[in-house]
Amino acid sequence: MKSIFRYIIDYVTQLRFKNRENVIPKKEYEKEISAARVEFSHLLKESTLILLGVICASIGLKGFLLPNAFIDGGATGISLILAEITGLSLSIFLVIVNAPFIILGFSAIGKQFALRSLVAIAILAVFVHFIEFPTITNDKLLIAVFGGFFLGAGIGLAIRGGSVIDGTEVLAIFISRKTALTIGDVILLFNVIIFGVGAYIFNIETALYAMLTYLAASKTVDFIVSGIEEYVGVTIISDFSEDIRIAIIEKMGRGCTIYNGKRGFGKRGDRLKKTDIIYTLITRLELAKLQTEIDKIDKNAFLVMHSIKDAKGGMIKKRPMK
Repeated sequence: MKSIFRYIIDYVTQLRFKNRENVIPKKEYEKEISAARVEFSHLLKESTLILLGVICASIGLKGFLLPNAFIDGGATGISLILAEITGLSLSIFLVIVNAPFIILGFSAIGKQFALRSLVAIAILAVFVHFIEFPTITNDKLLIAVFGGFFLGAGIGLAIRGGSVIDGTEVLAIFISRKTALTIGDVILLFNVIIFGVGAYIFNIETALYAMLTYLAASKTVDFIVSGIEEYVGVTIISDFSEDIRIAIIEKMGRGCTIYNGKRGFGKRGDRLKKTDIIYTLITRLELAKLQTEIDKIDKNAFLVMHSIKDAKGGMIKKRPMK
């Protein structure tokens, strides 16, 4: 399979160079081939994530929310409300409601993002309209929790693939750039309006279950977008930096980066002492072990820790936790 893809990439790259009048140096040609392979592999991975996201969202909508007249937040919630009021297909409203957000995404984020989102929403509409999913449960609590879970998983996977299947976040990003509101504030206000409308059109109980669905969906989105593992970046300043560096490598099995710095505590005109500053990245589960190893060497070491959403490359995913 890889050889087929490689042949296609090579052939397309050759066609791209064919129209040039000058002879292309071999080094430049090989560089273009390498770049094209990377682009294609990323496109394949991201397309797979978007497709999986569409499937998950379809299960959440057709298997849980739609058969039981449940609603959610965001553009999907608006679509569900309109479909329930008019009796028309949900797939129509998924496209109509998200269309302004896609146009906004084209100007606020970029052409590629808008195109991917358009394709993802179109596929979701087709799935919702043509593919039948069995109604999984009639229990209201299970519908709210698992309907939100599958819908959130779909939205999160689509975001991982570089698109959206619910355009609320595009609007939130746009408004946050123009005002003092954060993205979270905009989404919250947007959903409060939707839940208020839902309570007025249907009943308060439906609106309350919609809030539960939204909470389940938003937590699932955070979980998928932020990564399965939570990482912690740790900055360490100590007089025994070399011993700590060795402990991180040998005892923890992790890598680290050394910065040259100076201690800032001193009077004007003092010759500030130089020091090595260690920076390492570990999983949250390894934090206690790291602190133990540092305390063995220097109990007075200065540590600064901050959360990292996700990490790629280096030793963080190559070495298992010990």
